[in-house]
Amino acid sequence: MLYERPLVLFTNDDGIASPGLWAAVDAFCDWADVLVAAPHEQQSGTGRSMPITSKGRIYPAVRRLDGRDVMVYSVDGTPAQAVQHGVIELADRLPSLIVSGINYGENAGNGVTISGTIGAALEGASLGIPSLAISQQTPKDLHLSYSAEVDFSAAAHFARQFGEWLISARCPDDVDLLKVDVPIGATPDTPWRTTRISRRRVYWPTRPERVALGDEGRIGYQYQSDSAHAEPDSDIYVLLQEGQVSVSPISLDMTSRTDLFRLEQMLRGEHVNGSDGPAAEQVSAIRTSARSKRDPAGS
Repeated sequence: MLYERPLVLFTNDDGIASPGLWAAVDAFCDWADVLVAAPHEQQSGTGRSMPITSKGRIYPAVRRLDGRDVMVYSVDGTPAQAVQHGVIELADRLPSLIVSGINYGENAGNGVTISGTIGAALEGASLGIPSLAISQQTPKDLHLSYSAEVDFSAAAHFARQFGEWLISARCPDDVDLLKVDVPIGATPDTPWRTTRISRRRVYWPTRPERVALGDEGRIGYQYQSDSAHAEPDSDIYVLLQEGQVSVSPISLDMTSRTDLFRLEQMLRGEHVNGSDGPAAEQVSAIRTSARSKRDPAGS
């Protein structure tokens, strides 16, 4: 059967009720057939995980999209599992594109593997489907909210722009998906740049407040990007320092781009390893600060 319009599968990690998800969907409705298969509940920070505890239940609902009643689906599972259910169970044909987002909060730097937004796009790419992960920079206190204060219109514009490109173009070798991050206050005219993923971290873990180890206490996170010192061609620098849209190509080949012969020499003890990097120093500082707060007398 021939179809006049491409099929685009939408998902996210914030859950089916997220306004960011529906802003992305609305941006494609006039041009594509849309299929929504998103997590039933908030799934931020789940990466590309496939926990065996997910039940896989699918909850159908009707939503009015572009003047038509359309069946949409929420899935009891992670974003990557929602993609699997969407592609394998719910789609009437192989999707032409997967759009994951629009996420509340940027996904930049070495924390990208934590992101369920990116995890869903990675899963789509692993199934051979062009995939896009798109995120909107927001204040940290809005990350797990469905706040109506966030304007997703610019991010929706860029989702459509790069989504159309992914469908119509042939990606260069080693580009399996695109990660797009949109700064606060962006408009459709905001410049965009292709970027590498920074080796730096944007959000650092914070020690939980607890009296004893048996007490509840989740590790939190705090914004601490030091973006001015990030690599000038990186997503962190372009997004947070220059206020431009960052477009990062991602490869499913996670092999280090290193000299394998030199690495083998190091593994055989024929070459000396380097010293700890700045990330190790940062973790050490966090641990020292936590100890001083817990035991100010130093006893």
